[in-house]
Amino acid sequence: MNITADTVKQLRERTGAGMMECKKALVETQGDLDAAAELMRKSGLAKADKKAARGGAEGTVVVERAGNSAVLVEVNCETDFVARGDEFQAFARDVARLALQKAPADVSALVAQASGASTLDEQRRALIAKIGENISVRRFARVTSPGVLGAYIHGGRIGALVALQGGDEALARDLAMHVTAANPAYIDAGGVPAAVLDKEREILAEQTKAEKKPPEIIAKMVEGRLRKYLAEITLVGQPFVKDPDTTVEKLLKSSGATVVQFVRYAVGEGIEKKQDDFVGEVMAQVKAQTKAEGDGAGGGPKDAPKKTH
Repeated sequence: MNITADTVKQLRERTGAGMMECKKALVETQGDLDAAAELMRKSGLAKADKKAARGGAEGTVVVERAGNSAVLVEVNCETDFVARGDEFQAFARDVARLALQKAPADVSALVAQASGASTLDEQRRALIAKIGENISVRRFARVTSPGVLGAYIHGGRIGALVALQGGDEALARDLAMHVTAANPAYIDAGGVPAAVLDKEREILAEQTKAEKKPPEIIAKMVEGRLRKYLAEITLVGQPFVKDPDTTVEKLLKSSGATVVQFVRYAVGEGIEKKQDDFVGEVMAQVKAQTKAEGDGAGGGPKDAPKKTH
């Protein structure tokens, strides 16, 4: 039968699929637009299921907040091109919105949430069928602060939430920026698992064996190096990114604040891929912001050095 260009155009507008795929569906359904759209939806979702096996180390992190509660969400795709697209970004924002509103227990419960006439998972699969890449909701974290809450997102690819007791919104945001850049593993030494400390102490002891010093000196050297290690991996021990002459611990004390919780996500973290220098990007932005603040106030804190974790 004769399938007109206008009919193909209408089906493309409804489904977002390619011209040849639309024409094939119309031929199969004898020109019935509704039937063709349904056929393509079924076919597309089947293709989406096949694409689900493909890895996705690109994507975005999104924050959604209301009052002193917020969620940080990571949604993945396969290429940076898709990650920057409007449809993918809109889907990620919907995921974050429902994660905050519904407080689901896990990702499975989150994607089962209704958004309009369909669930998030149905929307995800339809988007896979339309775009042609695997898309997955990887993880989310909810933070509720007893005091103020800070959020910071760098380029849509790395972000953090920080909950404070005491302090103010400006401090909370600065600390979220710090967490984004410096990537601490724990709040303070008290939060470091004993197994981690024991392993590091063992490594340091092995390193000092060749130094030919008395056992009591070796023991002091090990403990000194362990304290340095703890300062590097704990938030309160790190030099503050906007003023490396002071530690985060001193900054908190001067503000009468304590960190209750923090969460940090970087896109693709832990997924095997070529990693971009997220930390370097954030540190460059911190330096630019600090310089701007200093120029505006006749001087400011020194530029923060680059730090990797």
